[in-house]
Parts: sequence; structure tokens; C-alpha cells
Amino acid sequence: MYKLTEEGRKYAEKGLPEKRLMELLAKGSVTVGEAKKLEDFAVAIQWAKRNGWIKMENGKISVGKYDGKVPLQQALTDVKANKIDDFQLQILLSRNLVEKERDDIVKQAQSYLGREIATIPSALIKTGLWRDAKLKKYNVAATGATIYPGRKHHYAAFLDHVKQKLVAMGFKEMTGPLVETEFWNMDALFMPQHHSARDIHDAYFVKEPKYATALDVKTLNAVKAAHERGTKESRGWQYQYDVQRAHRHVLRTQGTVLSAKTLAAKPEIPGKYFAAARCFRYDVIDATHLADFFQVEGIVLEEGLTLRHLIGMLKMFGKEFANAEKIKVTPSYFPFTEPSASLYAKHPDMGWMELGGAGIFREEMLTPLGISVPVIAWGIGIDRIGMFNMGIKDIRDLFSTDLNHLRGMRVTY
Repeated sequence: MYKLTEEGRKYAEKGLPEKRLMELLAKGSVTVGEAKKLEDFAVAIQWAKRNGWIKMENGKISVGKYDGKVPLQQALTDVKANKIDDFQLQILLSRNLVEKERDDIVKQAQSYLGREIATIPSALIKTGLWRDAKLKKYNVAATGATIYPGRKHHYAAFLDHVKQKLVAMGFKEMTGPLVETEFWNMDALFMPQHHSARDIHDAYFVKEPKYATALDVKTLNAVKAAHERGTKESRGWQYQYDVQRAHRHVLRTQGTVLSAKTLAAKPEIPGKYFAAARCFRYDVIDATHLADFFQVEGIVLEEGLTLRHLIGMLKMFGKEFANAEKIKVTPSYFPFTEPSASLYAKHPDMGWMELGGAGIFREEMLTPLGISVPVIAWGIGIDRIGMFNMGIKDIRDLFSTDLNHLRGMRVTY
């Protein structure tokens, strides 16, 4: 049911503003100044123009297409008789000339009384009867429903944190493809093609396409010469270098491949570069080993760099990224560095864990790539550092896609 508003009752008695304007114009055109004396002039002009009833020219108002009928006027008196059509009702509602009977809202509000309700409907608020409603009691000390908002995967967030820290320290990021050639993955690092030194990498070989189409001939020949005949400070490996094998496709086994490609591309000297590289090696999967892993690789090029600079940097990384209280650096072996070192940190539950290897690149590797200054390098198993930071005991949990497990992970970064 609907009823007239106060304004609606006024127009039902005196006539709509546009109706009164048309009655004035029935005697002839009038000036705008004369018409303004009409009560509710602005409303009258608005609706008369919208209906196309009037014309306004040279400061005068005259009748346009008007047949003498004002259907909306009759609708005002038809509201209570419930004879009004929906179209007219919507117009009257939009003009705030009619409104719903308050009795309906009161009845609706009263229907909520006498029973316990958890939320307050709008009818109770509009009528003020919410004060008489029986509201359900809330235990503010009770634990609410668990909410799982969207957030970045915990390990992806950690890797972004590491990248941001390295960039803040002045390092530039290196990037490259997951599928590499044996040339960049091993040959450019002065690892002989037919030697057990390659066994430690347990590489995955790509079945198709088996070989790369082309390599930079100048760099290829320089590396080939270093392997076969050596450099100024080395006799090389003294074997027949296999150019076709150098084109063989493998999945990247180490981030150092990106360092080699960066060094061959005329880097800035002095310069600092890093990469967060996903690598692949065949391995027995357990709590500390996976067949694919992330390695943060970094190099620093500058005159006068020594092993002491490298050790200092490794210790800084152990404290900055692993938050480990106990760190140690030990001698080690890598085919492309001399001297070489390994970084260890003590996990509170799993004991000493190797975080990565480092060293100073060998002259046999640098000379073919066109580098004549010392280069210190490291490759850190960032997965294990992530385990330190997140309190994870099983490396497989770093890459988990189990929603129940992920929801229980604490937000570290």
C-alpha cells in the first residue's frame, strides 16, 4: 500500500506545478518573469519541458504540444484507491510524492519481536522497534571463524625478499633460460667434457631438441682453445674438444651458468651481479634434497679482490639471510674456482647444513670470456636458507601446494 507524502497531498489539492503552469499559459504566452511568480516555478518548467508541453523563445513561454491532459494529476488521487499503474507509481515515487504506508513497515518490524534474532533488519531500525527486539547474545571472547585471505606463496615471498635485499646492496639481477647448452653450463666454466668433474652435477639431458642451432663462434673458439691448449697461466686439459657436444641441451644444473654468460657480455667493472636461478640435478629426494632447487648465484668483479673478501661476504650472507647463529666456512673443491670454499650454518634441529659453495674464478675460465680482473663468486642453496627462516624441517614443504598446509604457514615476509 502507498500513501501521499506531504508534498503529494499539496499537489493533489492545488494541482501539480506543471498543471498550474499550463493553466496560466491557457490565457496566452507569458514572460519568464511573470511565470516565476508561480509557486514551484522551477519544478513546473522542468516537467513541462520534459513532457514537450512548452516552448521558450525570446524570454517568453508559450504552449507547445499540449492536449490539456495531465495523467499524473489523476494518479495522485488514485493512490489510495490502488488504481494507479506501475509506470505512474514509479514517477510519483521518484518525485517523492508518494511513499509506502508506514503501517506495512511497522507490521514487518513487529513480526521480528518475540523471537531471538542475530541481525537487526532495516524495518526494526526505521521504526525504532529494535529497542524491543530480543537480540542474540554474543560472546566477544569466543574465537571467530578462521579467515584465509589471499597471499603470496611463502617461499615465493621469501625469494622476493632475498632479491630486494641484494638489489639494495647494489647487485644487478641476471636472468636466463632453464634449458642451456653444455657449453654455457659446463664448458665455459672450464669443466672438461670427458671428466668425472661433471658427475657431481647429475644433469638432465633434453631429448628434443637435442642440440642448439648455434653458439657465438668467437667465444666458442676461445673456450675450445683454453680446454685444448690452455692459457698464459695454464696448459689446459690437453684433449680433443668436441664442438658438437658443446651444443647439447641440458636443464640448467647451476646458477653459475648465468655468471659465465654475464662475464662474456662485457659486464661493468667494478660490478656486482646476482641471480635467483631454478636449477635441476638428479638426486635422491629426502628432507634436504630435491631434484629441482633454487640457487642464488652472485659475482663481484673488481681489481684487488682476495679470498678474505669472499669469506667476509659469505659470513654476511649467512647472517643476513639464514639468521643462523653459528656459521663456518671450510675449504672445498669446484672445477671453476681456485681457491674454493663451502658455507655451512647450524640448524637448531638438523645440525650443520651446507648452504652453498664459493670461490675465485680460475684464470682459465675468465680469459676466454674476456675478463682480466679477479672475480669472486658464490652459489648458495637458498632453499635451505628458506628452511632456516621459516622453521621448516623438510625441504619439500617449501614447494608445497597443499592448501591446508599453506594456510598453516606463518607469514614471514
